Amino acid sequence: MCASQTPLPTDRPIAGVLAAVIRDNKVLLVRRANRPDAGRWVFPGGKVEKGEPLLDAAMRELREETGVLGKGLKILSAVDAFDKNADGEVEQHFILIVTLCQYLGGSLKAGDDAVDARWVELDQLRTLDLARSFDLAELVRQAAQMMGKPQR
Repeated sequence: MCASQTPLPTDRPIAGVLAAVIRDNKVLLVRRANRPDAGRWVFPGGKVEKGEPLLDAAMRELREETGVLGKGLKILSAVDAFDKNADGEVEQHFILIVTLCQYLGGSLKAGDDAVDARWVELDQLRTLDLARSFDLAELVRQAAQMMGKPQR
């Protein structure tokens, strides 16, 4: 492909990771500052850097957005997240790889592009304004099940 045909970065999906951390029947969520899903609650996460393994990217984003240290256990799922304009046209397409993570420590504090971070009781998810670009509640259920904590 010649240089004039090289697609712009937004013409192709952007790879990102999400860190699903379940601890004491609670899930770690952040309120996003940026699109997609600005102002909504979601797992901590962000873009994968060139040459960065997925689990490493998830642990870096977890630490940057929440101050929490974790250990990446495995890939849980992958979801599409579409950032659409007012006319419903896709402006950006993200492929988000959801990683299951074990909590190791750290002090919870929102950072990077998170405006808030908190541990949320699993049975309180329905009271929050969750991400709408994918089914976050279902992913929380799967993560909790894999960590041995059935969701109510």
